[in-house]
Amino acid sequence: MFDIGFTELLLIAIITLVVMGPERMPQMIRSLSLWVGRARQTFSSAKRELEREVGMDDIRQQLHNEKIMRDIAASKEQLGQLKTDIDSAVGDNQDRANDPATGGQP
Repeated sequence: MFDIGFTELLLIAIITLVVMGPERMPQMIRSLSLWVGRARQTFSSAKRELEREVGMDDIRQQLHNEKIMRDIAASKEQLGQLKTDIDSAVGDNQDRANDPATGGQP
């Protein structure tokens, strides 16, 4: 999210140490981490609520069901083609067996 490297963080820490002093530095770090934790929790809560309102679970389920239906349709088409091929092969064999020129030999 932010493009802050190690050197920038080190520079911020040194400036903070000079400005705040070593006595108040631990308290400031604790309060800063507390605020960051609260902000993350708030954003996470807002995200969950937004997803619930929009119905993301329903949308995900519908997309999953549509994919399954496409897979079933493709399988049905393949089975139909296989049935046609088998019917054609069986018909050819019956025609050969009934042909008097071959003498019933396939």
